[in-house]
Amino acid sequence: MPNSRITPALAHRLLRDGTAVLLDVREPDEFRAGHAPGAVQVAPAALADGTADLPTGRDLVPVCRSGNRSRRAAALLAERGVASVDVVGGMRDWAALGLPVRTGSGAAGTVI
Repeated sequence: MPNSRITPALAHRLLRDGTAVLLDVREPDEFRAGHAPGAVQVAPAALADGTADLPTGRDLVPVCRSGNRSRRAAALLAERGVASVDVVGGMRDWAALGLPVRTGSGAAGTVI
């Protein structure tokens, strides 16, 4: 998948189909407040310093609240040779479309 931007609806479809991993690049408290089911929370500092243990075997789709941090995350991944796309409008637009959102940190996602 080339580095580009996709809609929340397409990100949801890729996540649902199992072809992508949604990387939530917000802070843990933001993730707990509401995230996509199945999203993996990646600490922004760990992503920035290269210590994040990123999932493999599926396309990576960074998402944040509005799309700014996810765009930076996709650029960081590209610098490291990892193809990814980010979600235009982030979780704000995801929720506005009525796509599923979970709260808390439980089984809905994993913190890396």
